[in-house]
Amino acid sequence: MTTQEVADKFYDYMQQGAFDKIYAELYSPDATSEEPPGAGWPKASGMKEMQEKGKKWGEAVEEMHGGTTGKPVVAGEYFSCFMTMDYTPKGAARKNLEEIGLYRVKNGKIVSEQFFY
Repeated sequence: MTTQEVADKFYDYMQQGAFDKIYAELYSPDATSEEPPGAGWPKASGMKEMQEKGKKWGEAVEEMHGGTTGKPVVAGEYFSCFMTMDYTPKGAARKNLEEIGLYRVKNGKIVSEQFFY
């Protein structure tokens, strides 16, 4: 798949809430995930670490209230999406997070994701 095709599928799956499909179909097994400095989440390398990171994040959330993903913007082997999350962390006040997700595609698979918020 081209970067545009991966980005389009990513967007479609996000609209459906089909997160498992995103990781199973669109990601390389050795992909990496990186948060901003000071976010409290270490860089994850490979799907096993990325799944563990996702599990820990999910365990830190009391309730998800909603979220959005904007249409992707593609440039070369990269695409980015504006995203929002409305959630309540455990033991804290409800939050509205805005972020940019930057994804790199090689050989038809996402090989890295990096978040800016």
